[in-house]
Amino acid sequence: MPVANATITLSPLAHQVHAGDPVTLRCSVQVGSTPVNFTWLHNGQEVAQGPVLELRDVDVRHSGLYQCVATNQLDGHQALSPELALKVTPWGHRDTVAAGVGWALFFLLLLVAVIVAWHQWHRVATRKKQERVPPESPALPEEGEVLYTHVVSTKQAQRLPRVTNPL
Repeated sequence: MPVANATITLSPLAHQVHAGDPVTLRCSVQVGSTPVNFTWLHNGQEVAQGPVLELRDVDVRHSGLYQCVATNQLDGHQALSPELALKVTPWGHRDTVAAGVGWALFFLLLLVAVIVAWHQWHRVATRKKQERVPPESPALPEEGEVLYTHVVSTKQAQRLPRVTNPL
């Protein structure tokens, strides 16, 4: 019977892995009589034979498209699996991003702390200023302080003769 429906199973179940991780790819067919040979392709190039492709200690050059070709030895029929895209991310990139996010959060927290401290200082300083000189009462002189006064004189109005009413 001809082979059909070749599929790839990835372990661990993630299409993005990190450098140094192990990755196992398994090829299987749903239909077909034995014996079946399996050939692994990476970006269209043959890389291995057998139903299992083990990639130990992967690095970025393992990124790309993987397919398996299942061939029935008795009749020569083949089944090509769908492509599986694998992306290997270097650890340094993730660490750099995490460090950048960490520093950004630290700076943001520091900025918020400075704003809160300034606001509290400003509120306390304003309250103390208001307590020293209440707006309704004039400031009283302190001991030894000289007060200057302003004297205004006005001309006295002339006296008019008194008029009496003869009633």
